[in-house]
Amino acid sequence: MLEIASKLCEDEKYTQALKYYENILQVEPDSIGVIIDYGVTLQNLERYNQALAMYDRALNLQPKNMNALINKGSVLHTLEKYSEALSCYNIALNIDKNNPIVLAYKGLCIGETGNIRLAIKYFKKALSIDNECELAEISLATAKGITK
Repeated sequence: MLEIASKLCEDEKYTQALKYYENILQVEPDSIGVIIDYGVTLQNLERYNQALAMYDRALNLQPKNMNALINKGSVLHTLEKYSEALSCYNIALNIDKNNPIVLAYKGLCIGETGNIRLAIKYFKKALSIDNECELAEISLATAKGITK
């Protein structure tokens, strides 16, 4: 069932995938991967509050789960709850201070609050760890364009 749900998500058939994730969670209610995938699917459907509930559920089971922290931060960012998103990213960075994706997301969030110069520092740090981090590359170029 999980393979079917994943395939449906790849094909952007998110509503159909939800049914499979729900069925799996009835049998395996504490499956972290399924909970997070279900959250991502809800997020893709712009059902942000439900996605947040799934990420919180995952974090209750595994407080240091990087995927749940990153995804929760991205939902909060989308909802313009920047300080809460930054809190998620800071927790994630306490677990792995050199995670380029978290650094890039944190930079994006900081940029949203108006501190473009500090955001640029986070994008550059992300790229110093992974020079192919596309999120950091695109964000850095955008931020540099804003500061000109």
